[in-house]
Amino acid sequence: MSEIKWGELPFGYLKTDYNVRCYNKNGLWGELEISDSEYFPIHIAATGLHYGQESFEGMKAFCGVDGKVRVFRWEENCARMARSAQGIMMAEVTPDVFKKAVWTAIQMNKKFIPPYGTGASLYIRPLLFGSGAEVGVKPAAEYMFLVFVSPVGPYFKEGFKPVSFLLTEEFDRAAPLGTGHIKVGGNYAAGLRAMKKAHESGFANVLFLDAKEKKFIDEAGPANFFGIKDNTYVTPASPTILPSITNKSLCVIAEDLGLKVERRPIKKDELANFDEAGACGTAAIISPIKRIVDDKTGKEFLFGNGTEAGEWSTKLYKTLLGIQYGEIEDKYGWTEVVEI
Repeated sequence: MSEIKWGELPFGYLKTDYNVRCYNKNGLWGELEISDSEYFPIHIAATGLHYGQESFEGMKAFCGVDGKVRVFRWEENCARMARSAQGIMMAEVTPDVFKKAVWTAIQMNKKFIPPYGTGASLYIRPLLFGSGAEVGVKPAAEYMFLVFVSPVGPYFKEGFKPVSFLLTEEFDRAAPLGTGHIKVGGNYAAGLRAMKKAHESGFANVLFLDAKEKKFIDEAGPANFFGIKDNTYVTPASPTILPSITNKSLCVIAEDLGLKVERRPIKKDELANFDEAGACGTAAIISPIKRIVDDKTGKEFLFGNGTEAGEWSTKLYKTLLGIQYGEIEDKYGWTEVVEI
């Protein structure tokens, strides 16, 4: 669409023409439904509204250097949504329903796929929630699966530039045996106050510590944290961290680039030893971190020169982005072409 300024898009919602819906009733998924409405009727007693039976995924489609449209690792998103469904007792979306819905949403909105070279992509949001009515606290008998898309620009307005994070002990994102390891809306709601405080204090986002001991690095807002030192890519291991598909991919790329990879607990004080640090996820891919400030002590942890992303972060970012845009051979089989 000529009226869209692709290179100026924020990371936000832009109405597209169609979305795709599917209902699970009596334990079975029905046929896909295509709608041009941004709204749908929902029962006032739906469990998704009252008891938090809700999960979502974040994916992207990319128009490549060769003009082909690629989706990145959709099977991983499907599997993660299935784990989320298991975690809060929802009906699991089968791979065939998941893929067909995602592919249909892309194809029906093909004019909203940003052209190659604009720095933008088509964000894909699969959503699953309890649509069945219950007053007592129990799983719903019916579920709705929905996929909508929106063209987006960079998650952080700075783009691939170093940003500052606020390290907080004041807020917890998830309990040790709670839902931190699955992608449910409650985890994000629990982090909103911390993110608001970070933004109001001039930080791009917040870095959480573990809820039990307040000693170890946990999630980096809505993303995974990583640090690089001694030719090693280090990312936290914790039962409360959402397994990022981007982070999982970066671990593979890091080894291929010659880095060692460690997934282990990272003590807060270890931040002082990292040469580079970043947050990674679908939305930003990698957001380099130049500074982390401890909200409790005021101590600053600095990374790199403060103006440009570090050498390894840049290599990792360009390699993953190159695979997504078809500029670099996808030897891992991570991308799949959508026929448009």
